Amino acid sequence: MSRGSSKFFRMFLVLIFLGICTTLTYAQHLSQKIRLNQIGYYPGGPKIAVLDTNVSGPFYITSPDLRDTLFHGKLSSPHHVSYSPEITRFANFSNFKRNGIYVVNVPGIGYSYEFKIGASVEHNLAKGALKAYYYIRASTPLPVKYAGKWARDEGHPDTVVYIHPSAAGPHRPAGTVISTPKGWYDAGDYNKYVVNSGITMGTLFSAYEDFPAYFDTLRIKIPEDGDQVPDILNQALWNLRWMLSMQDPNDGGVYHKTTTAHFEPFIMPDQAHDKRYVVQKSTAATLDFAAVMAQASRILKKYQKELPGLSDSCLTAAKKAWIWAQKHPDDSYNQRKMNRKFNPKITTGAYGDSHLKDEFIWAACELYVTTGNIHYINKVNILPDDRMPLPGWGRVRLLGYYTLLRFRNTLGPAVQNDIPIIKKRLIKFANQLMNGAQNDLFGTVMGKKVHDFVWGSNSVDGNQGIALIQAYLLTGRKKYLNAALANLDYLLGRNGTGYSFITGYGSKSPMHPHHRISASDGIRLPIPGLLVGGANPGQQDGCGNYPSKIPDQSYVDNDCDYAANEIAINWNAPLVYVTNAIEALQYRSGYSRK
Repeated sequence: MSRGSSKFFRMFLVLIFLGICTTLTYAQHLSQKIRLNQIGYYPGGPKIAVLDTNVSGPFYITSPDLRDTLFHGKLSSPHHVSYSPEITRFANFSNFKRNGIYVVNVPGIGYSYEFKIGASVEHNLAKGALKAYYYIRASTPLPVKYAGKWARDEGHPDTVVYIHPSAAGPHRPAGTVISTPKGWYDAGDYNKYVVNSGITMGTLFSAYEDFPAYFDTLRIKIPEDGDQVPDILNQALWNLRWMLSMQDPNDGGVYHKTTTAHFEPFIMPDQAHDKRYVVQKSTAATLDFAAVMAQASRILKKYQKELPGLSDSCLTAAKKAWIWAQKHPDDSYNQRKMNRKFNPKITTGAYGDSHLKDEFIWAACELYVTTGNIHYINKVNILPDDRMPLPGWGRVRLLGYYTLLRFRNTLGPAVQNDIPIIKKRLIKFANQLMNGAQNDLFGTVMGKKVHDFVWGSNSVDGNQGIALIQAYLLTGRKKYLNAALANLDYLLGRNGTGYSFITGYGSKSPMHPHHRISASDGIRLPIPGLLVGGANPGQQDGCGNYPSKIPDQSYVDNDCDYAANEIAINWNAPLVYVTNAIEALQYRSGYSRK
């Protein structure tokens, strides 16, 4: 080789080296454009990051310091949806299975938040979502031993609660004092609502019934931690005992809520001393109560030694509630109408529901499965139509269907003709949820339709995940579990906002939820494990500081914005179910290896 050729060759090598270095160092800044699960991925599970910009080319999986490139791939073709002008590209690295901590690096764009690949990658989140119910307990102090920096004094003992004139009866006239202690603060406020407790308790109990062996060993450091009762049940028991106090022992009807007349200010619970009431009995509250108590009765039967008599008490209460509801089939709670007739006027959360067929179906299913008595099934039309309405606090029919399918092999002839129909329809519903989801902006079932973005949209995501997991349990088809896992990715950052929507989990999570305790305790970090409502183009709070009206981007982390950034017990429940279900199924599904 001539001297000139040698010099040229050396320069050529230097240029190649500089090109490689440029490729690896081109993206030397953290980019908000790369949306992914900010916690991490199971080794054998799907792994997708979404680039919220329309560029093509390669992507790399590197060490957090960007020095080591361990995987590379090509960005997908463009993705878009009708309700958004945005275009996205996917970085699919599902074939990369090495345990460790990494970032996604896209030349010209930047690198992502760090994420982990490993078995039990969602374990801490699964525990944290369940532990969150401890931090919102009413009627008890939270000591440092269990609450850490979020320790606080007791609030709302609720041993002096007044019968509101709307709830007056011959045995309990207006002004009568009753006691309704314990329970959970429902949302950002300090009131306790039976209807919203209904779907919350039903979801938590369903999680236990679907995965009892897993939950039997799950401990989350709460005061009851040392007993023989699983902690998910200990958490639920705190609210169950409050619910029992909400039944009028004279007739079996259930008061709609324990509440102040108006929302209390943003102060700590021990500083909030407004007068508390129970208000009108309602059919929805009574039927939700009946369903929860029937489900609790069969679960708690195995804990007779630890909880003597409680299973029997729950079943007695459920039966009495059912009888009351048969006599009052349409006593819906209409707060506006009530306030025209009674004082003081009540302006807290209404949870009004005038469509009660689904509550009757849910209560009938739970009572039938617990008692075996066909009387309950015969009183309702289990299949009034062919719809499968996604659960919400006012739509609980599927909770009953989940129960019938869960116990399908032990039920009597009364429902044997219905079981195959329900199974077929649920699988069809899961397929409908999944159809086309891989082509939308973020490759998730959540957000496939603009109607997903309602008040509490993140609970839509979670309840979709439960339906998909139910389909997986029925069929064993991994596509359903993969879709549920993608919806969890959405909650943890693979979405139009770039937020992980769970306080304390992820690199970019809410710091200012609409939550009185988190806003008033003087601690910079909010209570962890709480799922905020999520993107909501309705923006009903009127705070006026949302960054966008695009449905999947209509979110702001501000405690004023309760339409997007409030927390609620019924939103956390599907998060508890999905995270713990996937943890319980990780080995069976092949996501992880022992």
